[in-house]
Amino acid sequence: EKYLFSLPIPNTSYFFYLMFIMNGFFLLVAKLQLCYQLLLLLPNFVRRNLLAIREVFVITSNVVLSELATNEQHGENSLYFEGWKAYNKDPFDLKDNPNGIIQLGLAENQLSVNMIEDWNKRNLQAFIFSITNQDHGLFECLINGIAKLMEKTRGGNVKFDAERIVLTAGATAANETLISCLADPGDAFLIPAPYYTGFDRDLCWRTGVQLVPISCNCSNNFKITIEAVKEAYEKAQKASIKLKGLILTNPSNPLGTVLDRDTLKKILIFTNEHSIHLVCDEIYAGTVFDAPRFVSIAEIIEDEGIYVNKNLVHIVSSLSKDMGLPGFRAGILYSFNDDVVNFARKRSNIGDLNETQHFLASMLSDDEFVQEFLTESGKRLRKRNEKITSGLEKIGIKCLESNAGVYCWVDLTSLLKEPTLNAEVLLWKLIINDAKLNISPGSSFHCPEAGWFRICFANIDDQTVEIALERIRVFVDANVVSSSPNSLIAHSILL
Repeated sequence: EKYLFSLPIPNTSYFFYLMFIMNGFFLLVAKLQLCYQLLLLLPNFVRRNLLAIREVFVITSNVVLSELATNEQHGENSLYFEGWKAYNKDPFDLKDNPNGIIQLGLAENQLSVNMIEDWNKRNLQAFIFSITNQDHGLFECLINGIAKLMEKTRGGNVKFDAERIVLTAGATAANETLISCLADPGDAFLIPAPYYTGFDRDLCWRTGVQLVPISCNCSNNFKITIEAVKEAYEKAQKASIKLKGLILTNPSNPLGTVLDRDTLKKILIFTNEHSIHLVCDEIYAGTVFDAPRFVSIAEIIEDEGIYVNKNLVHIVSSLSKDMGLPGFRAGILYSFNDDVVNFARKRSNIGDLNETQHFLASMLSDDEFVQEFLTESGKRLRKRNEKITSGLEKIGIKCLESNAGVYCWVDLTSLLKEPTLNAEVLLWKLIINDAKLNISPGSSFHCPEAGWFRICFANIDDQTVEIALERIRVFVDANVVSSSPNSLIAHSILL
C-alpha cells in the first residue's frame, strides 16, 4: 500500500486509481477460471475426436515403420485374393446360402479326408499331445516318416536322407527360409510363368528378392524349354540383374503338369554351369494321378553321366497336398547343401511343429495306411479331374491336358472380346458377380496370355461340382462372344 500510494498520480483521485487496479485483477481471475474450465472439457474433446486423432497418428506413424511394413510387395491386391474376399462375404452353402459364391479357388486335396478321419478314430492315442516341448526321439520318428513318404510319392526311385530334412510351419515358411538363405535383397530368381500367385508374397515380400519370369505360352502347352531359360537369363544379365537361382514348381501350379526327365536334366546342367541355385518346389508330388510319372530333381542328380554340384540343389515339399493335411502346417525343406540345412534349422525355431509332431509321427509311421492313402487319393483325383474336364468340354470349354494337382488350367479365351488383360479382368468380374463362381484368372499367375483361368476341383463335393458346372453352362450360353453388340461380354467390354 505504501508503494501504491507513493506512485506519482497527477491530479487523479486515489479512489479511481484503486478501482482501476482491482478491475485488472478481477479480469485476470476470470481468464484463469476460463482456462480451468477448458482444461476440464479437454478429455471430452479428445474422446469426441478420437478417430480423427487416430487417423493423424497412423499417417504420421508411417515415418517410423520399416520398409517391410510399408512396402506394397505382399500381393494382397491380386485378383486371386480379391476372389477370396468376395467368396468370404457370400460363401455358398447348399442349405443356408444356395445362391452364394462357390469356392473354386482353393487348392486343397479334400477328396480323401474321410480316410484321415477313419485313421484318427482307430488311433486316438495319436492325439495325446504334451504341453512341453516334444522329445528328440519323437522328432527322429517324424523326419524318418517324412523321408519314407517322400520316397513313396516319387515311386521309390530315389532315397532321401532324414538328416537333410528341416521342418517348418508350412511350405510358405520353407520357401521363405530357403530364399533368405540363398539371396540378399535385390537379388533375383528365374521362374517359369505362369506360376503360383503366392510366390510374390512367400518369396519376395520379406526377403526383398525379385522374380524374373521365363515366358511360356500356349503354343506348346506352356512347357518350359531350355531356349526360353537361356533367353530369360541373358535378358536379366543385360539388365544387370543379379541372378541367384532358378525356381521350378514340379508338378506345376497352376498347370497340373509334370516336367519330363530330359528338360529337368538340361535345366540342372544349365544352372550348374552358371553357378546358380536350382530350387524345386515339389509339394504336389503325391497328387500325380496319371502318366507320365513324376520325376524328382533328387532322382536326376543321381543319373549316370550327370556330374553336378549338389550344393546348388534344393527341394521344398509339405504334407498339405500329398496327405491332405493343410491345417497342420507341415512344411519340408530338403537341401544337399550342409550350410543351408544348418541355417534352416536355426531359422526353424521361429515356427516349429511342436504340438502336431506326435500325430504326424504316428500317422507317417503307419506304412500300410500311407501307401493305401496315396493310392486311393490318386484314384479319386483322376476321377474328379475327368468329371470336371469332360463336363467343361460338353459346354465347349477346353482344358490343358494334365496329370497332377488339384486343379485344371481352363481356356476361356473364347469368352473374351479381345485378347487383353482388361478383357480378362472384366470377364473374371462377371464370373464372380453373375455366375457366382470364384475361379482364379491367369493374370494373377503372371500368365503371358489373356483368357486362361485356374479351377480347383478337390475342395468341394460331387453335388457342388454339378451345381458349379451348371452355373458355368448357363453363363457361357448367355455370354458367348459373337458379332452381336447385344452379347453381354461384348457389351461389358465395350463399356
